[in-house]
Amino acid sequence: MRVTFLGTGSAMPTGDRFQTGLLIEDPDGDAGPLLVDCGSGVLHGLAETSVGYEGIETVLLTHHHVDHVSDLMALLKARWLAGETDLEIVGPDGTEALLRGLFDVYEYMDGRIDLSIREIGPGSETVAGYGVEAAETAHSAYGLAYRFESEDAVFAFSGDSEATESVAELAEGAAVLAHDCSFPDEIDVDNHPTPGRLGEVLSGHEIGRVYLTHLYPHTEGRHDEMTDSVEAAFDGDVRVARDGLTVDLRRK
Repeated sequence: MRVTFLGTGSAMPTGDRFQTGLLIEDPDGDAGPLLVDCGSGVLHGLAETSVGYEGIETVLLTHHHVDHVSDLMALLKARWLAGETDLEIVGPDGTEALLRGLFDVYEYMDGRIDLSIREIGPGSETVAGYGVEAAETAHSAYGLAYRFESEDAVFAFSGDSEATESVAELAEGAAVLAHDCSFPDEIDVDNHPTPGRLGEVLSGHEIGRVYLTHLYPHTEGRHDEMTDSVEAAFDGDVRVARDGLTVDLRRK
């Protein structure tokens, strides 16, 4: 499995981070390329990869906040213009209503895409050939965190969520966990974790590496401080994600 961070930013632009999006690939297996979330700028990040927007047949959404879905219609139109008219969109409750609403606004796109929509909840699913386990997040919108398994690796992604034991358990044994860590410790925030709280919750869990993502402008210049704060309680490798970073999880 290979994971590329297409967007590691948040709803407040920094100028060098797109909003949330991940590309998951399975170079040595049968699973297809999978786009996880599709915030503003993700389509541009995707165009820089070998997969491109033409190669995406499945999109998996963690939740429906605008910074996670705002490039969806742009993706649909780009694929239509490229002659790629099939797409599956998978996500939590409300995904079908979200797409219906978007087509109400962009009526000229209605019927141009052979669109399949599947809503899922906590539990086990198969998405784009990956075994996917979902757990509910703690956020201001209903959402799901995901654990992805292929023949050679395990990857977990929190989506937007406070640090919770259920997400930590979901990531148990993963080679990599990408986790929301939107603000430094002194910011009093709900719906997102601070580094200290994230480290406390991850403490005692076996996770190979943690990447901090969904970074607000408040984190600029504070990255070393934030990783140190997580590592004060969590005995593992903690790094800050960046746009364009590709991590190869395949067992050597």
